[in-house]
This record gives sequence, structure tokens and C-alpha cells, in this order.
Amino acid sequence: MEVKEVKKYAADISSIKEAHKRINSYIHKTPVLSSESLNAISGRSLFFKCECFQKGGAFKFRGACNAVLSLDDDQAAKGVVTHSSGNHAAALSLAARLRGIPAYIVVPKNAPKCKVENVMRYGGQVIWSEVTMQSRESVASKVLQETGAVLLHPYNDGRIISGQGTISLELLEQVPQLDCIIVPISGGGLISGVALAAKSINPAIRILAAEPMGANDAAQSKAAGRIITLPETNTVADGLRAFLGDLTWPVVRDFVDDVITVEDKQIIEAMRLCYEILKVAIEPSGAIGLAAVLSNSFRNNPTWQDCKNVGIILSGGNVDLGVLWDSFRK
Repeated sequence: MEVKEVKKYAADISSIKEAHKRINSYIHKTPVLSSESLNAISGRSLFFKCECFQKGGAFKFRGACNAVLSLDDDQAAKGVVTHSSGNHAAALSLAARLRGIPAYIVVPKNAPKCKVENVMRYGGQVIWSEVTMQSRESVASKVLQETGAVLLHPYNDGRIISGQGTISLELLEQVPQLDCIIVPISGGGLISGVALAAKSINPAIRILAAEPMGANDAAQSKAAGRIITLPETNTVADGLRAFLGDLTWPVVRDFVDDVITVEDKQIIEAMRLCYEILKVAIEPSGAIGLAAVLSNSFRNNPTWQDCKNVGIILSGGNVDLGVLWDSFRK
């Protein structure tokens, strides 16, 4: 009897390459920016992959687009549903609109206004929930029962992870000499895709996660060797408050070299540098990679001294300006 090889991870280089073929005509191939000023401040050559210029304003469109286009016609006809406070919600709404199917989006009442407006702009049907994960999940399952739609999780899904991994295919083509990529971490969909693709192309490349101190579950999980969740999170980076899933954790455990945690004030300072020097509007979650590369824990760690050419993923630019100005004034 033939023993079928068990697939160890939710995605791999072939599923990521397939995703790229599937979504290539829909996504933007985002530019890579560099700045002599930021190179001087950091003491390294930095290459910023601008996913803030992706459709929907964030990298999430890659995964959502791949997931929606992977559905067969019968599945797709009933639409898709998710619960999300932000960029995945907008991305899924846009991907569903491109395929001509309904998107039911369960949104917690505390979601950033600009992100909710994106969902509506792209034709997603907003269904409100309370802010707890329990409420989000119970409202989503009610919508599933009523509509028969397909649930597309924001990060714990192989199709989503494969879509996000297409960033590495582009970035390593644009800047082949990278020896390190710094990636924001939350639920782990982005970093899982990026790590699987990048390490397949260049096994020596370092993949570092950047995480807020007030939501440092990934750092704790890496230290403990199992998924740790927190009773609450407290960070200005609203996109980085989720916890690792059972599909993303094995990839983070096996392929992410370290997690660098930074304070909110460092994130806000990195946002300011992106505005003033790169001339790019970044949400807090998107600026955390720059905050990490400028942090003492990265700069003073001899392990990373040979990381000279560093890719930084600017993951999104959907920033609630009212909240932003308030955070600058603090």
C-alpha cells in the first residue's frame, strides 16, 4: 500500500507559486523603496516592500484574492464570510466583488472607522458584533448558518498563507541580495507565507518577526514552544492583536528565527520616519518592522550583525488619521 506523505505545513513553495499565477493579474506588484537617510540611521541597507500600496491598502488582498479565486463555482455562489476588524475585511470584500459574489463581514464595534469605510466602499455587507472574539465568532457562525457562505479565516487558512507568500517571490526577485526580512506578526498568516517562500528560495535568509510589547504572544509562544494567548492586548497597532492559529504556529515555530518586541512609542516614531523620510503613509502595524530594525534589541544583538541587507514589509497604510494625530500628541 502506498503511504501518502503527510503535508507538514498548510502551504509550501508550490502552493505559493500557484497562488501567484492565480492572482497575478489582479494584484499590484508593489514597489520597493530605499532611503540613504534611513540606511544611515539604521547602519544597514534597508529595502521597504510597500504593501501599503496594494489594492485595499494592505497585503491582505493577496491572501483574500487567492482564497476567493480558489473556490469552485458552487461554493462561491453563496458568498464568503469572515470576522475581521480591519484589512482582511476590506480585502475579502474587494476580492468577492471582483468575482461577483456576496461578502458578509462581521466587524467588532471598536474597528477603526477608515477600515470599516473600506469594507463598505468595496461592497461588503457589514454585520456588527461586540468586541470580544467570542461575539465575533458566534455572529459569524450565525451568518454562516443563514447564508451557507464559505468561512474564510483572516490568517489560519492555507489559501490565505499561500497568497501572502507571494510577497517573498516578488521581493527576492526585486532585491536578490537580501539576507534578512523583518515581518509584522499577529495571527501569523503573513509571516508564515513570507517565511515558507523565502526560506525555500534562500535557506540561509533570516526571518524575524516584529511584535508590539503589549501583544507579545508570539514572543511568549516561541519561548514556551507552544501557542500562548494573552488575556488582553494593549497596543496602538490595531492590526497586530490576534493570536497564532494551529496552521500558522508550526511555521512560526520552525521557520521564524526570532521575535523582536518593541514599545508603542517606537512604533509611532517609526511611522513618523516613514511619513517624513520615505513620504509613505503607514498604519502602526505596518511601521513595526522599521521600529524593530532601529531597536536596541536588534542593533546590539551580535546574532544579527551580519544582516546587512534587510527587507522590511510595510504591511498596510489604512490609518485612522484622528487616532494617529492623537497618538503623535501624547
